[in-house]
Amino acid sequence: MYAIIRSGGKQYKVEPGMVVKVEKLDAEVGSEVSFEALMTSDGKDVQVGQPALADVVVKGKVLAQDKAKKVIVFKYKPKKDYRKKQGHRQPYTKVEITQVGSEVAKAKPAAAKKKDETAETTAAPKTAVKAATKAAEEKKPVAKKPAAKAAEEKKPAAKKPAAKAATKAAEEKKPAAKKTAAKPAAEKKPAAKKPAVKKETKEAAEKPAE
Repeated sequence: MYAIIRSGGKQYKVEPGMVVKVEKLDAEVGSEVSFEALMTSDGKDVQVGQPALADVVVKGKVLAQDKAKKVIVFKYKPKKDYRKKQGHRQPYTKVEITQVGSEVAKAKPAAAKKKDETAETTAAPKTAVKAATKAAEEKKPVAKKPAAKAAEEKKPAAKKPAAKAATKAAEEKKPAAKKTAAKPAAEKKPAAKKPAVKKETKEAAEKPAE
């Protein structure tokens, strides 16, 4: 079953258990309020008031008195040096509909009701939650390595056997083999002299004929 109610010059379609935001009402949080029903319907019959239905009761419970998001109002006049900027937050009343006519809203479980109230009152912006999480992670101490692992890291390298070290030293100090004397002798062998006959023949050819 649903009803059309009037509040603050506006009309709202409500059902039992629904939460609506209406124009600010002069009522304290937790108090009960009633509304004018202009029309009701139970799925079969429809009742329309002229203008309101006197025998239909629509009741609700005030959950909160709050303000809507800020709206920027900016005014200016061209070529007149007139600029005006201001913000506005429209106040409203959050109401939970508890009864429409003969139908009453079903009671919520205590756990679910408490969860809803906590979410409404203590919900923080996502940015604040992320910042808090990041700060907690930065302050988290670094986990220390186990003592056994630290001991293994600081373990000195195993020394090489003394016999192997002595053998390597002996090989490094071993003198190089000397070259044989035969090779230098062969390299320094004097060249063979040309015969004197060829020299005399050249001198005879150069001498003019008599």
